[in-house]
Amino acid sequence: MLAPSLVRGSQANSRVAVGLIGCGGRGTWIAQLFQKHGGYAVVAVADYFQDKTDAAGQKLGVPESKRFTGLLGYRKLLEAGVDAVVIQSPPYFHPEQASAAVQAGKHVYLAKPVAVDVPGCQLIADCGRQATERKLAFLVDFQTRAMPQYQEVVRRVHAGEIGPIRTAEAAYQCSLYFAQMDAEFRKSDRGPQARLRAWAVDRVLSGDVITEQNIHALDVATWFLDAAPLKAIGTGGRARPYAGDCWDHFAVIYTFPNDVILTFNSKQFGAAYDDIMCQVYGMNGTADTHYGGKVWVRSREDAYTADTGPIYQEGAVRNIATFYQSIQRGDFTNPTVAPSVRSNLTTILGRMACYSRSEVTWEQMLKANERWEFPTAGLQA
Repeated sequence: MLAPSLVRGSQANSRVAVGLIGCGGRGTWIAQLFQKHGGYAVVAVADYFQDKTDAAGQKLGVPESKRFTGLLGYRKLLEAGVDAVVIQSPPYFHPEQASAAVQAGKHVYLAKPVAVDVPGCQLIADCGRQATERKLAFLVDFQTRAMPQYQEVVRRVHAGEIGPIRTAEAAYQCSLYFAQMDAEFRKSDRGPQARLRAWAVDRVLSGDVITEQNIHALDVATWFLDAAPLKAIGTGGRARPYAGDCWDHFAVIYTFPNDVILTFNSKQFGAAYDDIMCQVYGMNGTADTHYGGKVWVRSREDAYTADTGPIYQEGAVRNIATFYQSIQRGDFTNPTVAPSVRSNLTTILGRMACYSRSEVTWEQMLKANERWEFPTAGLQA
């Protein structure tokens, strides 16, 4: 199926050998989607925790000899005969693991967000450039960008159908998430190992809600606007009584080039209402998108409406197919990296503005170059 020159370490007519880094619920689920594609073989798994590697290994049919644990287990995985890695670990580890994979000559399929801080984003940008130079595929798994319905709406906006964009709105409203993770964390000693298990309620490991989760909405906004914001001001806080240190609501006003204003808000508590949306308002019309719902664009002259359906799975399936095709055809342009870094930095800018409750510019954020650190003393290497 693949020429040996296109898949490192593969034999002619073989499948792409994949290693999974991060064996949580989504990691195992997405590895099963790789198996269903037919062009891949999942041959190795790695996670800090033995119970997670064993559970994933059993589901995926990976032998015990190819199940790796510890903070550096991913390095052993890179030496286990894999052609590509699927990185589904806590976001804090994404830059380190993606960089090591590229240096080892492996194709990379990376979950969002790509990083939790500015240095991490810059490393991922560099990884994307190096992957292209080394003839490796590097894909960031945003489901919305993979959907034809979203692509058509954005194409029409970029073609000028609604005229110049003057304002925009984005939101990520959802019910209470990660309650079980928080409950287990409360019973623990709350040390580094417990934080690893409860990564989604840990600010450093996840990037906080605005980066780990809300990035879906802000990625669509920056896709529409095709630019990075110049500055942001915001606020937010905590309403739910979680033991972790993440906030659960944010409100940000971003200023983009040409005085375009994007208002953003999010919540991760309560019940009865969930939506991931982005609307852009032009001088001649409006575009509106909803994750898993309807997307449309209407102008004075034309209109387009579509339903995105089960986007959570379908978008991933499409990205898995695109990743395979990129490897097979030798297309290593890796177009998802730059916009993913841009939207990730946009969430960090908003986060900084909210934490400080003051205006922060894009240049100030880059100059500060704040690096987040997770304590690893006492953890298994």
